[in-house]
Amino acid sequence: MDLDVFVTAHRAEWERLDALLNRGRGLSGDEADELVALYQRTATHLSLIQSSAPDPLLTARLTQLVARARTTVTGTRRASWRDAVQFLTAGFPAAVYRTRHWWIPTAVLSTLLAAVIGWWIGAHPEVQASIAAPQELRELTRPGGEYEAYYSSHPAASFAAQVWTNNAQAAALCLVLGAFLCVPVLWILFLNMLNLGIGIGLMASAGRLDAFLGLILPHGLLELTAVFVAAGTGLRLGWTVIDPGPRTRRAALAQRGRAAIGMAIGLALVLFVSGVIEAFVTPSGLPTWARIAIGIAAELGFLAYVYILGGRAARAGAQGDVDEAAQSAELPTAA
Repeated sequence: MDLDVFVTAHRAEWERLDALLNRGRGLSGDEADELVALYQRTATHLSLIQSSAPDPLLTARLTQLVARARTTVTGTRRASWRDAVQFLTAGFPAAVYRTRHWWIPTAVLSTLLAAVIGWWIGAHPEVQASIAAPQELRELTRPGGEYEAYYSSHPAASFAAQVWTNNAQAAALCLVLGAFLCVPVLWILFLNMLNLGIGIGLMASAGRLDAFLGLILPHGLLELTAVFVAAGTGLRLGWTVIDPGPRTRRAALAQRGRAAIGMAIGLALVLFVSGVIEAFVTPSGLPTWARIAIGIAAELGFLAYVYILGGRAARAGAQGDVDEAAQSAELPTAA
């Protein structure tokens, strides 16, 4: 395509579109129809230039012009309480449900990894000795030691906020860094499972595995599920870079990325619940069975939320993405 000839042929249309946009709302019916037609043609022009004769300055100019026209044609959409309810009852659980083939295997393999690490540490005193001195290990694992004191080391409210912030950051990192071909997500998962495995191994070697599980399970079931969901979503995002499927890589990443952003918001709420349990239930004076029962109830509640509400929404077509009207238009590409 001869770019100079193309620009000469269509410059008048672009200038006319710009003039109509500058007039704002004072357009007649015929002028509004003309604006829509010019917007559609200019969007096609932009696609042709991007695919056949990319020019940075012209592409930037037309991109801005098309974006202004699209805003004028479709209008500005404001979020409402209805959007929040729709997100919580359909969008978020549907997104989690649709990624179950990623986060369920992630959860199973990660849990097995933590168990293997815990067994290896618990069965090999020389490995324990490489972690810390015997006196330090006794201080960590004794009744009332550092593992147990950790959960009551700060006032419950501030501890809940600290735990929530840390876990939300870990989940967000899994979601964001997934685009880097999955490697950072796998590393974050490994570090989390390594820490869990060390705790299991050291407490098991001290004969206090039951106490450790009584501290971990009340909040850990829901907390780890949220981390696994985030990691599975991040891995799916990374795989989209490798294999975008029938769509263009850009379009596929845009859709997955928008869903991941929504997932981050939803998981922050899930992690807030687990943080409250960790701060107020885990160190409480409740019997161990009661604390674990609360953790199991929270986990089953989340899974029911995902599989009942999310499954229903997913079957109805929900993707966990923003509404179609709020998405960027996918422009036609020249063959």
